[in-house]
Amino acid sequence: MAELPIELINKVTWKIPNALCLVGSRHGDEWNGMTQSWVTQVSMEPVLIAISVDQSAITHRLIQDSGVFTINLWDAEDTRTFVKFSKPATKEGMTLNDRPIREGQTGAPVFEEAVAHLECEVRNSIDVGTHTLFLGEVVAAEVRDDEADIASMAHTRMKYGGVKRH
Repeated sequence: MAELPIELINKVTWKIPNALCLVGSRHGDEWNGMTQSWVTQVSMEPVLIAISVDQSAITHRLIQDSGVFTINLWDAEDTRTFVKFSKPATKEGMTLNDRPIREGQTGAPVFEEAVAHLECEVRNSIDVGTHTLFLGEVVAAEVRDDEADIASMAHTRMKYGGVKRH
């Protein structure tokens, strides 16, 4: 079978609809927020959310060490937020990159401006190559704006996926 061209793989994988969110993570005194597009529900009983996190990311280490994370869904009108969280976050007081946070039930950060959030406890993790698939059971949730249009990759010019760029 012939090898697929990288451009074709990227073109098709970038068309897969992906929600955009901020993943909150914390271990001890180290807090982080990270832009995330690989997130989906994978089970109803228990309710499990899967996120795939690059193994070199700070968020990966924090989730691995603490066993918790948050998924913070954002309004499609405010996608500039995601650019600020494509690199490690800076915590000052109760903010990450100047966005207000609070400590969630799990201890992981919840973004006050999120239109909805989930708090998850890791039940399993699977090494899937460059990333780890964390399966988190939902232990807390909140909806702040039931009418908001949730941000997705389609609302931005961001691209993530396909073939690893070196």
